[in-house]
Amino acid sequence: MLALHWVGVSDPACKAGGVIAMADAWRTQTLQLDTLPDLFPQQAIPGRPAVPKLISPKFVKHRSMCTVEGRAAMIHALTHIEFNAINLALDAVWRFAGMPADYYADWLQVAGEEALHFSLLSAHLQTLGYRYGDFPAHNSMWEMADKTKDDILARMALVPRTLEARGLDATPLTRAKLAQAGDQAAAEILDIILRDEIGHVAIGNRWYNMLCDIRGLDPILNYAELTLQYKAPVLRGPFNLEARRAAGFSERELSALPCGKL
Repeated sequence: MLALHWVGVSDPACKAGGVIAMADAWRTQTLQLDTLPDLFPQQAIPGRPAVPKLISPKFVKHRSMCTVEGRAAMIHALTHIEFNAINLALDAVWRFAGMPADYYADWLQVAGEEALHFSLLSAHLQTLGYRYGDFPAHNSMWEMADKTKDDILARMALVPRTLEARGLDATPLTRAKLAQAGDQAAAEILDIILRDEIGHVAIGNRWYNMLCDIRGLDPILNYAELTLQYKAPVLRGPFNLEARRAAGFSERELSALPCGKL
């Protein structure tokens, strides 16, 4: 019930603080998991603030990292990704009933870490003179979550293993740009995010492969079919092969990626 409650909360700071507290309560065993009930939302899912304005990805402007505004726009984009990631992790907890207890514990941990990432980035954005919501953003991550809401296998394949795994590839490049622009504080936040995101993608890999085993499916062939069925983004390099290995992608999967590595 708490996961469903927090995914519906629209205030970003309130959501992040509440999710961090929920994850802490789970870690200290003052909160117990109930894995049995089928839940039905009574409010819009996910809860979102009035801003940022959501626009098509092709209309999101790329600004120079040499200016404070340009760095702020980049930090804002990352903050928006982490806000969506909170909702995605919470949605994985409440939406899919009947999974083992470890599944819910895994995604509760992810939700808490995504909330921390959001809080760190949001606070840093304010040091640059901006707030979350000051720039437009796109909604691609949640659109895929909505497409896969009826199949947990598709969700595990196409959100953590596809959309979030793209972050493993992009984060080192973004970190380098921010560090080169003199924003060492932002670079250090991205170090934390990359470390944690490897674990998040690994959790997605764990449950995707387990579900494929249960359904008697070949993970690689099934993944290819799901990407076509749900029109997932085409994977493009360069790829962070080291991070992808650490996140549990097999050598067979890595060898099937298009050319290009970090």
